[in-house]
Amino acid sequence: MSKVAYVFPGQGSQFSGMGKDLYEQYPKAKELFEIANNILGYRISDIMFNGTDEELKQTKVTQPAVFLHSVIQAAVTENSHPDMVAGHSLGEFSALVVNKTLTFEDGLKLVYIRAMAMQKACEINPSTMAAVLGLEDHKVEDICQQVQKETGEIVVPANYNCPGQLVISGTIKGIEVACERLKAAGAKRSLVLQVGGAFHSPLMEPAKKELEAAIQSTPFHTPICPIYQNYTALPETNPDKIKQNLIAQLTSPVKWTQSVQKMVEDGATKFIEIGPGKVLQGLIKKIAAQVEIA
Repeated sequence: MSKVAYVFPGQGSQFSGMGKDLYEQYPKAKELFEIANNILGYRISDIMFNGTDEELKQTKVTQPAVFLHSVIQAAVTENSHPDMVAGHSLGEFSALVVNKTLTFEDGLKLVYIRAMAMQKACEINPSTMAAVLGLEDHKVEDICQQVQKETGEIVVPANYNCPGQLVISGTIKGIEVACERLKAAGAKRSLVLQVGGAFHSPLMEPAKKELEAAIQSTPFHTPICPIYQNYTALPETNPDKIKQNLIAQLTSPVKWTQSVQKMVEDGATKFIEIGPGKVLQGLIKKIAAQVEIA
């Protein structure tokens, strides 16, 4: 039997004007945006609809904005239940609201705590990320390990996005050295990204402690379908396990390639991306060309 998977994007998919059409078209969307404005204590809807790219780029705005666009779009436009869900990094929180593990309000509160904690961690440890294109994963992993061993700097794989595209994370010096080595090893590109810090690396440890406390005190419910989590790339329905994996996600790599492969293995034939942009559609095409993508 063919199965439908809903997938949710992460940070980087934001754009000015996001969600405005939903707000104007659906009373339910308007209601949810207003609940979000009250919870956050500022009108995030105004920044989403009219803000500049610069305003939308701040982690404390970006993460709740992408989450809200995804979750509200799902609430007003998707009529059927998915058979499975997954989210890329931040998108995992959107997925957990849509599969009913988290309420809308609790999901938003956790995303905001995560965003603020990550922003703080970035200020404590100046760090960055780089996209590596055209090298096999194991070669990138080996070079990261060598650089760490030789320099004492942190450099780790952060996002397994699709075959031939791996994002690495680490200290500024570590990433610089790794990028030179990766180019020498035959990478088509190793490009430092415009991000605030080294997401999905040990440098996020201060944020992890804060997020862990918040997650542990939030009720997680039994979901209506499995979530394929970034940390394990495996399906999960146990609320306590989901919590543990969500906490581990912040300092561990996002296994997106592996998650999509596992979803296909478990019967997914159609993937629907819900939220701003089409980043995941592009990645899924490269991971599993045979599936239907919307």
